[in-house]
Amino acid sequence: MSSDLTPVANPRPRVGLLGTGPWAHRTHAPALAAHAGSEFAGVWGRRPDAAAELAREYGVKVYEDPDALFADCDAVAFALPPDVQAPLAVRAAAAGCHLLLDKPVATTVEDARAVADAAVRHGVASVVFLTLRFAEPTAGWVDEQAGRAGWFTAAAHWLGAVFPPDGTPSAYADSPWRKEKGGLWDVGPHALSVLIPILGEVTAVRAARGPSDVVQLALRHSSGAASTAVLSLGAPRAAAGVGLELRGTEGVHALPGWSDVPGAYGRALDALLAAARTGVPDPCGAEFGARLTEILAEAEAQLPI
Repeated sequence: MSSDLTPVANPRPRVGLLGTGPWAHRTHAPALAAHAGSEFAGVWGRRPDAAAELAREYGVKVYEDPDALFADCDAVAFALPPDVQAPLAVRAAAAGCHLLLDKPVATTVEDARAVADAAVRHGVASVVFLTLRFAEPTAGWVDEQAGRAGWFTAAAHWLGAVFPPDGTPSAYADSPWRKEKGGLWDVGPHALSVLIPILGEVTAVRAARGPSDVVQLALRHSSGAASTAVLSLGAPRAAAGVGLELRGTEGVHALPGWSDVPGAYGRALDALLAAARTGVPDPCGAEFGARLTEILAEAEAQLPI
């Protein structure tokens, strides 16, 4: 991305929200409302009644047309399925809005690349909300490990119980794209977002299926290190959990726990506004999001139908 990004003009930039699902209610809207450095300007959603309800809760404007929201805002936050998000993000960039994107940016390389290219073409900043890169203490831990040398291997697992075989589905289960694409696409970006800055670019990927929607990735990195990632949204409740362990010449280092996801979202917005203000692209921008989609698409192509 060039350094001549469109500056945020207002002292408190206006940020609009697209989406009204569980993530919007639990993370996006609370974080936008609490953010001291910006103004929560309004909501648009594919379900007008849900958009109106969320807007009333926070005392902001409800929009019937996303382009009207873009015209009123300096930046837009997305809480939409990836393949709904991507074309709207291209339109938002064309309207001059900075982009706070959800992961994955899209589930096709073409659509993800279109978002990254639009951000460059229209000179807007972008950040993909990859939770572990903005939550604490995980964000600091990633930076610390990226500064170490001599990594040999890493093993990651993200086993969600969104669609458990032994209990009630989670609040996020009413999501057609998650049912279709599974853990590879929903939680795979999180694992990759930690492995890549520490071990280097992915130079080779192999993928295999397990039970339910389990996908196991075997990765080779530009540093020479190897890593694995086991990903699922259909784990039994007692088996669910997240972990990542690095092994190398400096020993064994494990990913710490984290909480306060709305706080992490606020830090992602901070990063977006900093990129817009300084013209320096964020490492978690749309270009990185497009690269994650390329890796996940390559893995998916290897899986049996």
